[in-house]
Parts: sequence; structure tokens; C-alpha cells
Amino acid sequence: MRMWRLAAVAAAAWLMSCAGVAAAGPRIVSMNVCSDQLVLSLADPDQILGLSRFSRDAWQSWAAEKARSYPLLSGGAEDVLLLKPDIVVVSLFDKRATRDLLKANGLHLVEFTVPRTLDEVKRQILAMGDVLQHPDRAEVEIARLDAAIARARAVAGVHHYRVLPLERRGFVSGDQSLINSLLAATGLTNAAGELGLGAGGFASLEAIVKLRPDFILVSEAGDRAEDEGRAFLLHPALERFYPQQKRLVLPERLTVCGGVMLADALDRLTEELKRVAR
Repeated sequence: MRMWRLAAVAAAAWLMSCAGVAAAGPRIVSMNVCSDQLVLSLADPDQILGLSRFSRDAWQSWAAEKARSYPLLSGGAEDVLLLKPDIVVVSLFDKRATRDLLKANGLHLVEFTVPRTLDEVKRQILAMGDVLQHPDRAEVEIARLDAAIARARAVAGVHHYRVLPLERRGFVSGDQSLINSLLAATGLTNAAGELGLGAGGFASLEAIVKLRPDFILVSEAGDRAEDEGRAFLLHPALERFYPQQKRLVLPERLTVCGGVMLADALDRLTEELKRVAR
């Protein structure tokens, strides 16, 4: 069992030992945008004392609108200490000094890593359900995710398409990415493996054109480039070989974090596959 899972179980056990806290549910602070979304999906509103400063960023967060109902944190330790939460949810990407200061002041921290597979996503949903004392809600979200996987597989599994996940400046997600796990679960093949990039990396325009996947997977549609990174995806060569009917569009906010939003991501992918098959 991974350390973050052990920490989550320990946190739940610690809270259950506090009768007053257990009756109302633990009061939570989340310090990063990925745990924000798990907390927003599973907690009671009055359990949430504060969310990360990126929680309202619609580009990064699937739950950005919902996050507007809660206070924003600065990213430092001071405002968290003032709130006196029962649990602080953090990630390894949060500043080590901040985490150490919170621990030194007696706050209980639960660390979540970045999931790379759907199985890890499910374990994190269950772990957060334990932390928040709402395991039943976590089970419902797991069932929703499994149902979305089944719907996507029913559409994608018949064709065995080769799909290349392509981001700004030519970055492709390899075989150790969450996107790869998402594609594999639905019966699609990540063509990035044929580029020899392993976990992922930048591919040249020539290599992408030569690869000739059935589709490229991008985070947005349209013909406007606001910067050079986006302009790569609108290069004439890519537009020639991968026009809109050869592009599957999956917004980044649905895939940048692993969590309950992946059910929506899979349903969006299913609709995109139906669109390009017409």
C-alpha cells in the first residue's frame, strides 16, 4: 500500500478518535488545485475552510465555479494556521518549508501524489472519502467513473484507433501518463509509444506527420493561436494531415488532475469519437 494511502487511513483513524470532530466531520483546508477538486466533490460545504489560490482557475480546475463559494489561500502557512483546520491536504509539489512549518505547529497533514493511472485515481478518491468521513460518496464516484469507462469502451473498443496526445510545442504524453491510462482503459492505443519517448517528451513536426495516427488528441479546438506554443498545433502541415475531423478535443481541465472529473473526461471523449465517426 502506498504511503499516501496509509496517511489517509491514519488521518481518518485519528479523527474518529476525536468524538466532537467525528460527529460533524473534519474541517479541511486544501493547498493545491488537484486536491481542491477531490474535496469539493466529496466534502460537506461546512467542512471546507479554504482552497488553493488556483482553485478558481477554469483552465486548471473542473470545479472552478463551485470553488468561488470558498475562501482562497495564499499558498503560505500563515492563513492556514489562522483557520486551524483539522486536516490540511497537500501534495509533494507544495513547498517543503510550508509543509514543515504546518507540521511544526501541530497541524495534521495528508499528502496526495499525482496519479498516473486510473487505478491510482480510484484509490485516491477512496482515500479522500476516508479522510472526509464520506466513504459512501467516494464509492458513488468510483461507480460513476467505471460507468463512463464502459460507455467509452463501447464506442472506442470496436475500432482500436491509434491516438496521439499532442500538447503545446509538440509535447506528447507517453506510456506513464494519466492520459495513456485513460486511452488504454477505453481500448484506444497511445501512438506516442512508437516515437520512443517513454514517459513523454517533445516530438518534431516531421515525426508527428510521419507517424500518421488515426487522430490527435488536443485540449482545444479553433484556429486562433494566442502564442507560439499554441501555434505549433495550427501549423499548416498539421492542419493538412489532422484537420478538425482528425482531432479529438478534450479540455485540459478534465485531465490535468486525476479525480472524479475523469468520468466527465471519458464522456467527452466518447462524444468526440461519435463526432468524428459521423
